[in-house]
Order: sequence, then structure tokens, then C-alpha cells
Amino acid sequence: MASLGQQTGSLSDGLPPEIAKRVHPDWRKNEADYWAHRDNLLANYRDQWIGFADGKVIASGKSPVEVFHSAQTSGRRPFTTCVGHEHEPNRMRRSTFSYDQSYPNEPLPIVTVEF
Repeated sequence: MASLGQQTGSLSDGLPPEIAKRVHPDWRKNEADYWAHRDNLLANYRDQWIGFADGKVIASGKSPVEVFHSAQTSGRRPFTTCVGHEHEPNRMRRSTFSYDQSYPNEPLPIVTVEF
């Protein structure tokens, strides 16, 4: 049985085969490397989102979207996860909206709603 700090197989193993075969080998390597380093990462990154590539954290923060985009700009096909919450479902979708930049913290999208 695997401990909480270990992952058996890849997250991509749960994808339909036609999609799983499109996952780049570098991403799979970064995912495996993350699990090899995960127990050491808990002390500094628990409850934070990180982008992990080439054996190290290349982006971190509280916003999954900001960390994902920051890590992706590296071009190193990073594995992105929330340390300590790896098995909790999380969905990210790309949508384009106008944003209220004056809202404190992160800007909120502006949408028109009719009841």
C-alpha cells in the first residue's frame, strides 16, 4: 500500500487512451519527480499551488490559475498541483470575461444576469 506521500501510476493513466497518448513525456517525468520530492515539499509548500519541473518548484502561490500560467511560461511542461491536496478534485476552465479591476484581492468577472 502506498503512503500518502506516494503516487502509484500517473494521473494521465485515468484519461481516455486517445488523450493519454498526447501527454508529453516531460510532463509525466515532472509528475513522477514531484511525487519523489513531495514529502520534502510539504514543509514549505503545504496548501499552496506549485508548478514543479526539472526537480524543483518553478512557481508557487495561492491562486491555481496564476501558478499554472506562470509555470507554463517556462516551457518545461510542469506538473501543477496543490501540495497536500493532490487527490482533491479541481477543475480549471478557460473563459474570457471583463473584470472589475477595482475589487480588492483578485478582480471579479463582470457578467450580465437576468432573473
